Amino acid sequence: MTDLHTKSLTELAAGLESGDFSSVELTQSLLDRVARHDEALNAFVTVTGEQALAAAAKADADRASGHAGVLNGLPIIHKDIFCTRGVKTTCGSRMLDNFISPYDATIVERIAAAGAVVLGKANRDEFAMGSSNSTSYFGPVKNPWDLERTPGGSSGGSAAAVAARLAPAATATDTGGSIRQPAALTNTLGIKPTYGRVSRYGMIAFASSLDQAGVITRTAEDAAQLLGVMAGFDERDSTCLDQPVPDYVAELGNSIKGLKVGVVRQHFDEGLDADCGVKVKEAIAALESLGAKAVEIDMPNIDLSVPTYYVVAPAECSSNLSRFDGVRFGHRAESSEDLHDLYARSRGEGFGDEVKRRIMTGTYVLSAGYYDAYYLKAQQVRHLIADDFKKAFEEVDVIAGPTTPTPAFKLGDKVDDPITMYLNDIYTIGANLGGFPALSVPCGFVNDLPIGLHLVGHHFDESALLRCAHAYQQVTDWHTACPEDFK
Repeated sequence: MTDLHTKSLTELAAGLESGDFSSVELTQSLLDRVARHDEALNAFVTVTGEQALAAAAKADADRASGHAGVLNGLPIIHKDIFCTRGVKTTCGSRMLDNFISPYDATIVERIAAAGAVVLGKANRDEFAMGSSNSTSYFGPVKNPWDLERTPGGSSGGSAAAVAARLAPAATATDTGGSIRQPAALTNTLGIKPTYGRVSRYGMIAFASSLDQAGVITRTAEDAAQLLGVMAGFDERDSTCLDQPVPDYVAELGNSIKGLKVGVVRQHFDEGLDADCGVKVKEAIAALESLGAKAVEIDMPNIDLSVPTYYVVAPAECSSNLSRFDGVRFGHRAESSEDLHDLYARSRGEGFGDEVKRRIMTGTYVLSAGYYDAYYLKAQQVRHLIADDFKKAFEEVDVIAGPTTPTPAFKLGDKVDDPITMYLNDIYTIGANLGGFPALSVPCGFVNDLPIGLHLVGHHFDESALLRCAHAYQQVTDWHTACPEDFK
């Protein structure tokens, strides 16, 4: 059983079904790997070993009695942003270091109901604010391909754990690229579904009009399996849309012949590492060899994505995080002189620098005299960017390009230069502003570091993205590569 960690979610499901191993054996094997490797990675905030083994034993019993769910006995990790009953849910912040959730997020419920086994909660940037996983109160996550480099953020713990074979799959969230950028930098596959496709209930909010839950796996097939369980209407979430959920797995085998792939001219301008550009173009050529047709398209407003996002997102963040005041939720400062002192010191102590920066930025752009100049203008530009995507989708079925401008950079390199850090999301933010589904799939290595191909689809057409990624993975083996120290 020493090779169980090398198997995909789909392969593990087949092994459990055939009785090659039990869920308890599988779970113990991966918990042993976590114990052995996570000190180097820091991918976990919490390891739920006892709960996992109990869930695995139940999964084995359910299978024996003929009541196995879709994910029966399969181990996963939850990003530490999803409320999980009886388990610490920190959002990577001192503010919530003492918070034990009294309830489960909807996706936690659905994944549990499908029989999955949860190994623990993954480390991440504080309140999902960051592109390097260096803002977590619990310390930075390390990239398994080079422990001196970032795994990306904010879902860096989820991506690093899957890349290092500590788990076959993990949940994640994406506000401006927080699933896809870490996926690209760790040689994993990450998908952000359409805004409203997956319930946000129980997912601690950063920017409510942008946040969306998704998954990080190694293969499109695994992502399709897990996303199918998570997706669907939830009346407890007013932003969740009542749309039928297709059978993502069943649609994977459909041909991509005739599929029109839009290649955004602006994505290959100045700012993209030349070697990354070559690899991405090779990946697009591979899609063409499978019958897809590449078409160059123009998106004149896409370069405005980053400044637009960094007005809209902080504005929503300042509102959402106002609830953490030391009174009912979160860290409370000791020996406060009065209520104002309690608020000020609790928030000053509980939040890290990047969170404070975004709260202050958001409060500023929403303040009297600046609302029209900044927030209102940003929302208007947001519509222009969304319109660029809509016009493009009149001509093409998916849009392809690089996920990140460079491979993973060294930890700490850009912490003191937030603008440069924000530019790491330059290719991913547009999909969030328009609510479109988007995916990153491994497409090669530059200087021995992984990069990703970015795909964006029509609203609610995650199937097209998964089908493209699956077809690409059938003719390439980039996704099978594993960091040497974690084989």
